[in-house]
Amino acid sequence: MSRPDVTGAVDYIDGTRSFLAELRPQEAVELPLETVLELMRLRIGDAVDVALSAEAVDLRAPLDALPQQVRSPRYREPDSSWLKRSNMVGVNVRTVGDYAGVVKYALTLPESLDSIHLLPIWEPGVVESLYGIAGWNLNNEFYSVELEHAAPHLNSIERQLRAVSNLLHVMGKTVGMDVIPHTDRFSEPTLANPDLFEWMQVRDRQIVDHSEAITDTVIETIFVWLNERGSASDRHTVPTDAGVLFDLPEPERLQLMFGDKGDLFGRIDRRIDLIQRLKWFGLEPVPATMGVPFRGIMVDPDPAHTVVDEYGMEWPDFLITKPEFMSRVFSPLARFKFYERLNDNADWEIDFSSPRPHVWDYVCEHYATTQHVGNFDFMRGDMSHVQMRPAGVPDEVDEYYDILAAVKTHIQDTAAAPWFGYFAETFLPPRDSFQFGEELDHLEASLADVTLGDMQSTVVGSASYLRRFRRYLDDLATRRTVPAYGVMTADKDDPRFDEFYRAGNEARLFTALLLPDMPSYTGLGFEIRDVHWEPAENERYTKLFVFREHGESNVYPSKARHGDKFIWGQNEELFDRLTALRVYAEDVADWIEGTTSRWLIPPDATTHRGIAAWTQAQDPHYVFAVNYDLEKDSGYFGIPGFDDSAVLEAEFSTTGATPPADMQLTSNGFFHRIENLAPGEGRAYWVRPIG
Repeated sequence: MSRPDVTGAVDYIDGTRSFLAELRPQEAVELPLETVLELMRLRIGDAVDVALSAEAVDLRAPLDALPQQVRSPRYREPDSSWLKRSNMVGVNVRTVGDYAGVVKYALTLPESLDSIHLLPIWEPGVVESLYGIAGWNLNNEFYSVELEHAAPHLNSIERQLRAVSNLLHVMGKTVGMDVIPHTDRFSEPTLANPDLFEWMQVRDRQIVDHSEAITDTVIETIFVWLNERGSASDRHTVPTDAGVLFDLPEPERLQLMFGDKGDLFGRIDRRIDLIQRLKWFGLEPVPATMGVPFRGIMVDPDPAHTVVDEYGMEWPDFLITKPEFMSRVFSPLARFKFYERLNDNADWEIDFSSPRPHVWDYVCEHYATTQHVGNFDFMRGDMSHVQMRPAGVPDEVDEYYDILAAVKTHIQDTAAAPWFGYFAETFLPPRDSFQFGEELDHLEASLADVTLGDMQSTVVGSASYLRRFRRYLDDLATRRTVPAYGVMTADKDDPRFDEFYRAGNEARLFTALLLPDMPSYTGLGFEIRDVHWEPAENERYTKLFVFREHGESNVYPSKARHGDKFIWGQNEELFDRLTALRVYAEDVADWIEGTTSRWLIPPDATTHRGIAAWTQAQDPHYVFAVNYDLEKDSGYFGIPGFDDSAVLEAEFSTTGATPPADMQLTSNGFFHRIENLAPGEGRAYWVRPIG
């Protein structure tokens, strides 16, 4: 087998490096898949072909019957606590083109970046937002012709997803999916299962009815429409009454109402026709909300906040009637109706003592199906901060406390996968803002292993950064649900957040990779992201690829793109520095993996100093020190906690060189003195064995 002429191939193939260290991500995604697979075979061997085999992509077989090479790298773990040490990378498949692009990009990620979270993979709804699920069919825009050429049986989007997950597994990486407790407001699940959602009637910009009886009206309206429009499938006839229609198995009902799975445009045409009928009667699902108080909505009275789509339908914004600081209505989305309502919903109050088990079962079963198809190892819970109970976490937390907890446990049980983990999308704000009560109380009750937190929403070294970092370390030491060190997320790679990434990126990744007992999350493209002093075109931001909003649209013009191809950064200086850092982190991984950190100088919650330093609690081999202040040198400071005879020898600096005065640190009888760290510099010292 010939060795492909690819940058870094020699070190990758012979095992010197776990990744193609010097290959830019934009170069990687342009490689032929055949070349990528050849590289993997030269390093990994026959497991690559096993991952692509018909046996390994047989969706009828249970996951624990798959060849061992493609099973989760964590399948021997007794529980999901492994996620608390994982360094996750978020990948929006749109930015890498298709499923083959995910594998290509993964070759540029070192072993220490051990988990890949795939942003949502289902057919999208309004403005083709990945987080507005239009149906449970997988998104065919991610279909890879190259994968089909690699193995002819990879001729469906489901088998391609499985094959990609298998390949990532043989690379040693775990793979995560999104779990989303809502859909597009007029999704196929909403229209085919009206009872699973909450409905209302809107007339003349007023919500005139949101009682329980509205659902019956919706069901009857859908039935009448279907009788008039006729069946979309030659294999099924329209039932004689609405009760029979909605008792049919969901796949049969979806075929009857919208048509065959493969006829995307036909399904969309019928769905739009049904939406127009419902809108004519003012019948709409209640939109999803975020932030206290969650309940009680109204139509935005400002006509300027109404969009008229290409079909002539009006889409006004909605508002919380008694808003607080973080209150928000997601007008394009509808949340599943997990509980009954009090007093016929007259006051928008939820009866948390009356869960609706069939709704919980529906959501859990659909996500379990996706987990099985994708051979997934963990889930990211979207909008995990939604906790609507005004009294907070109850005295008794049962199986109907939180839908994301229910999905996690359902998958663990049905897939025989106790290691299946839960990464929560929450931001650890003050109590009673995103949720009622303290967010970590809610997260622990909902069985989250890790939460995202909000480090990525701060400038490195700022007061908010230092306070959050210290608070997260305290939570890391004391809570079951632990905060992640957020480097960058798809939500933050957006023109509004450019200021966070103009400097300090080396310090961010230095901390994420060399603090082994704190999980981290990094978004695709961070390693080569350009500095934007002014907003760049939208094609340069991964957040804007969550949507497919085009320039001629008037729905969300600020999110519009004029091209469908992601433009990678050209920040060669950053790429070189972060590549050197990732290589160094790989070289020391065996010494720090699995260790507990001992803080020598913790982040300063008073924000008076920007320095921090840590080592390993048992048998320390390395000291890591960072100056998080991006504006000034640290000046001299002491590293306490080491025997006077120990010598600390400089091994690595994110600046590329350590000044001679700081190459060897000896004790002055009180501490080991560092003369200076440059702004944003991270530095690593080897602890020379005493004697």
